Amino acid sequence: MRDSRESRLLLVLLIAIAFALITVDIRGGEDSPVDGARRAAATVFGPVENGVSSAVDPLGNAIDAVRDSGSRHDRIARLERENAALKAKLGSDDRNRSRVEQLDKMLKTAGTGQYGIKGAEVIAIGAAQGFSWTVTIDAGADDGIKRDMTVLNGDGLVGRVTTVGPSTSTVLLATDPDFTVGTRMEKTDELGFASGQGDRPLRVQLLNGKAKVKKGDRLVTFGSQADKPFVPGVPVGVVARVDPSGGDLTRTVYVKPYVGFTKLDIVGVVVEAPRKDPRDTVLPPEPKARPTPTVTVTVTPSAEASTGVAAEREQ
Repeated sequence: MRDSRESRLLLVLLIAIAFALITVDIRGGEDSPVDGARRAAATVFGPVENGVSSAVDPLGNAIDAVRDSGSRHDRIARLERENAALKAKLGSDDRNRSRVEQLDKMLKTAGTGQYGIKGAEVIAIGAAQGFSWTVTIDAGADDGIKRDMTVLNGDGLVGRVTTVGPSTSTVLLATDPDFTVGTRMEKTDELGFASGQGDRPLRVQLLNGKAKVKKGDRLVTFGSQADKPFVPGVPVGVVARVDPSGGDLTRTVYVKPYVGFTKLDIVGVVVEAPRKDPRDTVLPPEPKARPTPTVTVTVTPSAEASTGVAAEREQ
């Protein structure tokens, strides 16, 4: 390597200039004359430095990734908890909405029939002492409930109260084989007695063996003396089948109850009977009959047939 006095002198001169610039920059602070050049250099070389730093610092990148991963995990866990809580709330809201609808429907039924009712919730099914079709409700003597009171819901007749405790009562359902209620046919006023048959339709014995009755006719409770155990006008069900009349003194029909006994929830105990028999007013509006579409076929004679007829006429 060539070493001369000129090169050594140039090196000393460059070092002296560098120290001079550093001294001027430090003393100038924010007003340093080299500040503009420094910003320009940062603009040009900054992105390159960041890229090089990311490439040569895998450990730092790994630490940042772990930190971000942990925060992402926390966010995901939090969102999962929030979603679970929201689903639970929505489920609860759906159930509450269903119960509100049941209560609203029952209150409308009670209002139409002018029944004074005490609302209750079904809290148990069946009875410990036997195989009766019964339910337990969360209302008892403390709520003014007494034996032989009518129980209904928004659809119609549920049953009657048989046993009363301080805060609960047992209700014998209309489907129980030991259950019997007096009925009256809509419009024709034909009287009868409906008996439970478990999960089968109610069996109704009409007192008039020649009564005109057909599928789709509707029945309500006739009512009992002093309105116990049954108040009048509570919807019972719709005739599903009629036994052929054989000249007997009574006529048998089978009735599908309005009430769904497998999904009882909100019910009402009639604690005050109506002053006047509501008769058929509590029944739901009759479904409108849909017109049966008719098809009219028009036969148009073909061209060949028309030609044949014309030829026969010419002959």
